[in-house]
Amino acid sequence: MTPFTRRNILKGAIAAAGAAAVAPSFVAPAHAARPSGVALVRNRLTLPSGIATGDVTADSGVLWSRASGPGRLVAGLLAVDDDGSPLRGGRAFRRVLRGTAASEATDFTSKINARDLPAGTRFALTMHFEDPEGHAGETARGSFSTAPGTLSSSRTPRRQSFVWTGDTAGQGWGINEEIGGMRGYAAMHATKPDFFIHSGDTIYADGPIAAQVTEPDGQIWRNLVTEEVSKVAETLDEFRGRHRYNMMDKNIRALYAEVPVIAQWDDHETHNNWYPGQVITDTRYTERRVDVLAARGRQAWQEYQPIAQLSDGTTGFEPARIYRKISRGPQLDVFCLDMRTFKDPNTDGKEAGLTHILGEEQARWLITEVSKSRATWKVISADLPLGIIVPDGPVNQESLSNRDAGAPLGKELEIAGVLSAFKRNRVKNVVWLTADVHYCAAHQYSPERAAFQDFDPFWEFVAGPINAGTFGPSQMDGTFGPEVAFFKAGAYANQSPRNRESQYFGHVDLGEDDVFTVSLRNANGTVLWSKDLHPER
Repeated sequence: MTPFTRRNILKGAIAAAGAAAVAPSFVAPAHAARPSGVALVRNRLTLPSGIATGDVTADSGVLWSRASGPGRLVAGLLAVDDDGSPLRGGRAFRRVLRGTAASEATDFTSKINARDLPAGTRFALTMHFEDPEGHAGETARGSFSTAPGTLSSSRTPRRQSFVWTGDTAGQGWGINEEIGGMRGYAAMHATKPDFFIHSGDTIYADGPIAAQVTEPDGQIWRNLVTEEVSKVAETLDEFRGRHRYNMMDKNIRALYAEVPVIAQWDDHETHNNWYPGQVITDTRYTERRVDVLAARGRQAWQEYQPIAQLSDGTTGFEPARIYRKISRGPQLDVFCLDMRTFKDPNTDGKEAGLTHILGEEQARWLITEVSKSRATWKVISADLPLGIIVPDGPVNQESLSNRDAGAPLGKELEIAGVLSAFKRNRVKNVVWLTADVHYCAAHQYSPERAAFQDFDPFWEFVAGPINAGTFGPSQMDGTFGPEVAFFKAGAYANQSPRNRESQYFGHVDLGEDDVFTVSLRNANGTVLWSKDLHPER
């Protein structure tokens, strides 16, 4: 591996962030048979979707990229200091890793599970593909840092930061290169976070993107358009095309090259407000069985997100599991929920008996894992909010809230059981994060205001959209006693991302004193609201 300097890292990051360059060619080996005087030229493999890392813990991470053709992913890791100089002595670390084969079966995506990494360490990263004959293709450079370890095992400071948001390329607002693309991603990148939680709606498979959209003030929004995003996604390739489209944005590629992602899915990875077993009535579709669409959408989502592989090398998680825990050292555990796969049908939510939004297995997992966590802070990253009323038509509800401020009913009973178990098990310092509703807000839940009182007070923070239309604010359901400490929404429904003041993300800084400083920001990077949460011991 070429030694990494700060200059090389910066140059490489810029190269990875920009559009894929036209790949140079190379001449076949001299021994290859060819007509006299004729040189055979082969186009080397390129990286049309850049590179990414994800689910990075104190000792592991997933490395991801996509090739322009068949090949095998190769990654180089080098431990560096803040200036990009290789670490020396006992902290020196250098490794070359090879990933799974990229083929048509995975849309030429490939992953590497990097394990046994040193904690609290910054890595310079190179990634390229080798073609079937062993020829190396285009190389991209990036970086990432593992989470802090215990004080005894890590020499780095015990602090970290992260950002979160959701809702990318929604309501027909795609990549507008005239205004600089998806600029909210650049604002998040500018905070230099250690990782990024995408809280769902990573794509809008059900939202066609047109070349032009006329905004209410008469301005013309001009989208970059591909064939796959010009209609609703039904085939596997159309779902894949949605992910390929987002990775065409220079701001997304720049962030993903340097900031590990923790990805979740929600409804728009398949279809608005979907639930298992549903048969949609949307006339834009020829395939209306949601289970068929969701299986294709899930495969594409797992291929394109930097998430862990199974031990046998195949892509994705267990066949029916997306929820997981990402350990970020002694300060923080992140629990990613899946509030879609096991969800019961959308109704008015007033059933006397329990209905599911997590499912029995996931609810038990959440209670067990959060209760035994020894991290100071337990962040529960949910793809749907707890207390915000999110309708699905005039009667039914998309979220667990049911417009009834009384005792828990239906899906509320499942969350009530989780909150009660946390109190019973004396769990401290739980924070809920979410997106989904296309505005930002801070909610404090307290039993003193609630119809249901068997839980300890907690905060829920909402952010998004990052590149979609704005909506809200929405009404709150009083069952768990929420108080709206802050909210900020766009000027009108479906306001475009042209106005960066109406696109939102959240930022968290965890200092060495374990104070959890959360701020809600717009796509200009302006802090709109901030709160210091002090840990209970």
